[in-house]
Amino acid sequence: MTPIGILGGTFDPVHFGHLRTAMELLECLRLEEIRFVLCRVPPLGKKPRAAVEARLAMLEVAVRQESRFVVDERELHRDGPSYSVDTLESLRAEFPDRPLCLIAGMDAFASLPEWHRWDELLSLAHLVVAHRPGAPLPDGDALRRVLDQHRTVDPADLAGMTAGRILLHAVTQLDISSSAIRETVSRGESARFLVPDRVLEFLQAEGCYARDRDMRVRA
Repeated sequence: MTPIGILGGTFDPVHFGHLRTAMELLECLRLEEIRFVLCRVPPLGKKPRAAVEARLAMLEVAVRQESRFVVDERELHRDGPSYSVDTLESLRAEFPDRPLCLIAGMDAFASLPEWHRWDELLSLAHLVVAHRPGAPLPDGDALRRVLDQHRTVDPADLAGMTAGRILLHAVTQLDISSSAIRETVSRGESARFLVPDRVLEFLQAEGCYARDRDMRVRA
């Protein structure tokens, strides 16, 4: 069956870097859809700056014009940290026979042994590591072992099994970060061409990330 992609994050805010990576993987790996799973409580990171309601609204308007992008709210209805393994268990119960592809960047992959119940992830889904062309593999005995056991270079393998493979896939990586966007907006500068226009309109209307909540970012 056609695999489903899963891209999790705080999306604080969502930007073109997220969206372009998702589009390339959707098409190159022939995914049925990509589910953007909004993280409510990051297990390892800092508390998001924007309220979850604002992050959800921005994500919804950002993906509205692409029918194969789906906003998944399951982590918003779960108490405690938003662990990927819990999300994958929930998705696996919903799609018992469908290949699932958890999408992560190279930095996230390098920290994989720090993830909650990380050794169970590949029993629930494939792992697709999106990286810059020519990016070196991270060091670490644990990662080398898991790559030796599970790595594939053929995207077709993702459709042939429901879980268990690791695919490293180069994508166009735009030099955009959510933290830089937040700093840009907090200075009263424009985030145009960093985020979709509808996200920009939301930032202007709601004053998200503005140092003064009454400040509105410039177009």
